[in-house]
Amino acid sequence: MTRTERWTLLAAILGSGIVFLDGTIVNLALPSIGRLPSSFLGVLEGQAYVQSGYLAVLSALLILAGALADIYGRRKVFAIGLAGFGVSSLLCGIAPSLELIVLFRILQGASGALLVPGSLSIITATFDGAARSRAFGTWAASTSGLALFGQPIGGLLVDSLSWRAAFLINVPLLALALWATLRHMRESRDSDADRHLDWLGAAVGAIAIGGLAFGATRGQQLEWRDTLAWVALGVGAVALVIFPLLMLRRPHPLVPLELFRNREFAVINLSTFLIYGALYVGGFYQSVLLQATLGYTATAASLSGFPTGLLLVVLSPRVGALAGRLGPKPFLVAGPLIMAVGLLWWARIPATSEAWRASLADPSTLLPPLSVLIDVLPALLIFGVGIGLVVAPLTTMLMGSIPTRHAGLGSAINNALSRVGSPLIGAVVFIIVSATFYSALSTHVPALDTSNPVVRAQYPPLNPPNGDVSLDVAQAAKEASVDAFRVAAILAAVLLVSGSAANMVGLRGTPARPDRARSERLSGRRTKETDRAVGRGP
Repeated sequence: MTRTERWTLLAAILGSGIVFLDGTIVNLALPSIGRLPSSFLGVLEGQAYVQSGYLAVLSALLILAGALADIYGRRKVFAIGLAGFGVSSLLCGIAPSLELIVLFRILQGASGALLVPGSLSIITATFDGAARSRAFGTWAASTSGLALFGQPIGGLLVDSLSWRAAFLINVPLLALALWATLRHMRESRDSDADRHLDWLGAAVGAIAIGGLAFGATRGQQLEWRDTLAWVALGVGAVALVIFPLLMLRRPHPLVPLELFRNREFAVINLSTFLIYGALYVGGFYQSVLLQATLGYTATAASLSGFPTGLLLVVLSPRVGALAGRLGPKPFLVAGPLIMAVGLLWWARIPATSEAWRASLADPSTLLPPLSVLIDVLPALLIFGVGIGLVVAPLTTMLMGSIPTRHAGLGSAINNALSRVGSPLIGAVVFIIVSATFYSALSTHVPALDTSNPVVRAQYPPLNPPNGDVSLDVAQAAKEASVDAFRVAAILAAVLLVSGSAANMVGLRGTPARPDRARSERLSGRRTKETDRAVGRGP
């Protein structure tokens, strides 16, 4: 790997990794952020906007950002994103009010949209063949490592310093990534692209994706008791129906629908929707089960995620290299099935499983009890092996299924699909899990009218009852919560098996890069070269 390639890969890892990490670290700071002075927003509403506003804007602008990178230069757009995310992180870190931090989070989301698809398209333009697969493996391992180690470090900073550290920690890392981008990264773009950007298509696409992402995220945060969430979902759904019809009529469509005639591209996006939906559901309900239902401390729950994260970090570079030689398909068929086995092990966890009350203040508590080693650890290890087989090959197959000239757009479509699909799948699963919980609770305690809103408010799914209840009723609620979790785990496993089946049936080849004829068919024009490096950094 050359010096230019090393620094380019580092910049891509930092740029995308911080966007992924920021969405989780800020969760740890939300209780403190809610105590900021506010003139218009309530505490809960403000906290919801801090997350849902960021995620909605990030999701809404992904496709536009991918198209901008392909047209105007991936290095240029990526550098703007790094600078914007750094400045908005600084503004969030010094924000004096809740309203201002919501505004600055929206700016963060807009900047993050320039980074997420850009990182993969830059790797695609910089590396080729087996080296590209290895680079994707390194990218997957490193971004996972940032999330694995960055979240507990961020939690320590929030606890020991201030919630502002959750934002300010981004600034020096982004400065390093910006320096590497400007100093070492080569510029690349679609040299044959028409500069007539489809702004109408961009607006309708942003409304569709942003509306669905905001509605699903906010609806789940507020347990579907919020009118605005339903309105956003409705508007997003209407715009989603209009969008493909509009793309058929535009002279220069934002998203050429010919891309989806590529079988590998269509199938890998379908499997992404299913696999990342399962990841979202499994991760959310595992966290709630461990802490709220079984009584794990936050430290114990965080430590529980380390085996999976470490396996992902260790396996991704090696699997990426193997996928470059053997092709991604075998890994994309086997990986989700192994992940499903891990989730089914989770589904067998009993309500009597002992709580792990780990605390950094008392090192003797860091050793897990036997129940963790039996009920939890095998599931984490199996799931970790499965996801370690999936991430790098999925990225390799995705970026290899389209012409390099559309690398930014293709990555953006895939990211937008996963970011919108995951909360939408989560919303459906939430309804099923809630129904299962209250049905089980009424079976355990027939005297409870679980259709009564007051009773439902006192007994939230997978959480301890609100208020004083007898030990028998509390135990019944715990049993019902575990029953509901099993349903969530099984549904997530079904999604994974479906993703594996889609890959097995639908993926025909193992393209490293579409050949020239395919590129010409997709672009609708004959060219001598579909992607060209047009300059170097200073």
